[in-house]
Amino acid sequence: MSINNESRERLIECAKKEFLEKGFAKASLRNICAEAGLATGAVYFLFKDKNGLLGAIVDEPLQRIQEMMLYHFSAEQKEDFSTYQQRDGDHDQFAKELIDVMYDNYDAMRILLDKSQGSAYESIVDRFIETTDKYYIELAQNYADSVTGKRVNQYMLHWFSHIQIQAFVHLLTHESDRQKALQSIRTVIDFLVKGWMMYILEDDK
Repeated sequence: MSINNESRERLIECAKKEFLEKGFAKASLRNICAEAGLATGAVYFLFKDKNGLLGAIVDEPLQRIQEMMLYHFSAEQKEDFSTYQQRDGDHDQFAKELIDVMYDNYDAMRILLDKSQGSAYESIVDRFIETTDKYYIELAQNYADSVTGKRVNQYMLHWFSHIQIQAFVHLLTHESDRQKALQSIRTVIDFLVKGWMMYILEDDK
């Protein structure tokens, strides 16, 4: 079987179309290959299976997003909490970088969020929430240690993790315009940072 890079790219583009239209579970490898002008065996040769084909679409932007989040979280661990809430520029830059990656890969993100049921990626939102939660546990404890008579409010901690991730999910599923999305997320991030500082701790009783 003669498979070149052009054939691989055709399969990926045809798979995007099929996944967006039918979702992962109902997508047909036969249809994808027919649209690409290739035999079905090309998928197994290049990607191993349908999950591998989906991975060829989503893995690169996912990895970039994960690396950006971990870098941002690591930087925040070192911040002085007395100035944390005033770092609007840093939070805005982080939001812009995330929006850029997401909207540069808009179709891939929509497949992940709306069309990945039945795939190895169907719990991707929960995985991002878990990552955020793990980071917030450490950050919130550092914050609590800096304030006398306070402890971490575990319920609010988990709630903020959900809201932060779901804010970006909501944008991708409801707003196709990148600039409008960026304007909206800046307001949301400002709300989340101020809310986090106000409600993440409770009285230590």
